[in-house]
Amino acid sequence: MCGIVGYVGSRPCAPILFDGLVRLEYRGYDSAGLAVIEGGQLRVPRAVGKLSNLRRLLDAEPLVGATGIGHTRWATHGRPSEQNAHPHVAGPIAVVHNGIIENHLALRRELVAQGVTFSSETDTEIVAHLVHAAVKKGTDLATALRQALARVEGAYAVAVVSRDEPDRLVVAKNASPLVLGRAEGEAFAASDIPALLSHTREMLFLEDGEMAVLRAGAIDITRIASGEKVERKPRRIDWSPMQAEKGGYKHFMLKEIHEQPRAIEDTLRGRIDREGADVVEDEIGLSAAVAAGVQRVLLLACGTSHHATIVGRYLVERLAGVPAVTELASEFRYREPVVKPGDLVVAVSQSGETADTLAALKEAKARGAHVLALVNVIDSAIARTADGRLYTHAGPEIGVASTKCFTAQLAALTLLAVYIGRRRGTLDAARASKILAALLEIPSRMRETLAVDKDTQALAKKFLDARDFLYLGRGLSFAVALEGALKLKEISYVHAEGYAAGEMKHGPIALIDNHMPVVVVMPRDSTYEKILSNLQEAKAREGRIIAIATHGDEEVRHLAGDVIEVPAVEEELTPFATIVPLQLLAYHVADMKGTDVDQPRNLAKTVTVE
Repeated sequence: MCGIVGYVGSRPCAPILFDGLVRLEYRGYDSAGLAVIEGGQLRVPRAVGKLSNLRRLLDAEPLVGATGIGHTRWATHGRPSEQNAHPHVAGPIAVVHNGIIENHLALRRELVAQGVTFSSETDTEIVAHLVHAAVKKGTDLATALRQALARVEGAYAVAVVSRDEPDRLVVAKNASPLVLGRAEGEAFAASDIPALLSHTREMLFLEDGEMAVLRAGAIDITRIASGEKVERKPRRIDWSPMQAEKGGYKHFMLKEIHEQPRAIEDTLRGRIDREGADVVEDEIGLSAAVAAGVQRVLLLACGTSHHATIVGRYLVERLAGVPAVTELASEFRYREPVVKPGDLVVAVSQSGETADTLAALKEAKARGAHVLALVNVIDSAIARTADGRLYTHAGPEIGVASTKCFTAQLAALTLLAVYIGRRRGTLDAARASKILAALLEIPSRMRETLAVDKDTQALAKKFLDARDFLYLGRGLSFAVALEGALKLKEISYVHAEGYAAGEMKHGPIALIDNHMPVVVVMPRDSTYEKILSNLQEAKAREGRIIAIATHGDEEVRHLAGDVIEVPAVEEELTPFATIVPLQLLAYHVADMKGTDVDQPRNLAKTVTVE
């Protein structure tokens, strides 16, 4: 859940490391620190809280060394404090770590019995002491790390430097993300691509169970267990560094809401055939034979991605005629899931590193399922583990509350549903053509929808003091209600609940009074008459009705206190239009309340530990 960055080269590394941490701050924010080799010494400034606190230390005492590591932390072991901040030091060794060492208590007891004194509560410090013990016996840094990791159980991405080997940086990975970058006379390491884009686009992705020695302009990868050399060509990453910047918007989240049309265009590009009636097989990550034989689709995800899979379930059943089930990945492997021949398991994750989803995917694969990864990050852990890959192309998403990755996932799931339907013969060419043509128009419809920004600002001001919100939807709009409520909770800390509107009379209706805003997601679709009745029920209890309705719906204007209109789109695609006002409403409420929109409390962007 933390951000790692490392550098070895000829330039002073502190500005490079700090810049990388700024770009990774969404991964953690309770403390941060650097370790830089300078004049034969390790200098290790660390600070609690935001990176601005570390910045002040660096301004007061600049560092000029050319080899170093940095870290921004989200606590898993040990409270946020300067003592628990990374890097952790033992003798000449400094270590940063992302993940959880599951056998840390046993290792700590063993080290304490050997006379080791710990200065922190973290599991990471154990790695520093294990490496130090090995180098004291004359072992080189890479071998020492290899020996240390042989004792460690759990998930980790680690980066290690030694003042006695100032020309190198050693890194290793197991079940936590780590990317390497190479440039002329320089080498880099980081938890995520945006930290490196300002310096190089030539990147290599470590696999689980691998480590690498980085020297100026050189990277040598080996297997941790065997020491066997691994040959891997770098990939060129086309993301622009400006994609990871705010681009003039007040917050990354607002920028990313406005980037959604572009993200969807990029996700669709090259994936629909020239006739516009089918999806290109090579672009979907699933062979025609497997798709034709699918008997059930099982969708695994967490959080916002789970809400996308609820839409995916409707689409797969409606367009492909295949039974579909959504599962919270965090619950999947803690029961006895039934996975049958003919099941397609789709793991959906923005980062491709979500620990619960990765574990669930591995469980499904072990039970014989064919697994497809639907992720935003190329060569991420989930992508590598799956049998096939369907990438979204949303680009970096910096705001913790996901927006553009959600709608990019919806686009990819729509393509998948059409593809399976065409291969199984349950979706004819005319219907597929109509859906795909409408999908290609969605970016334009979303640009129109973004014009409601001022209306949502006015709504946010009107309901700023509300303590609770109820979100209602039916069918595809149920998932939108869930996601709209989650966005409000995540960034404004206002209690909100999303409900299937038909369930209102089974409990939630008791909450409605003249203080309760009730957001009703009600485009003109096949459930319209039913949810109109639910709106009237909420209004009869004096609920303060906010309707998200199709443009020109005069009937709802007579019933709702406030109406946000969205463009008319094909019924299967209504979530693309209806989610935008809810994202904007959550954003403006949070902004007006003065919360940290991009990095809400207690949350991190990529949940890489369970």
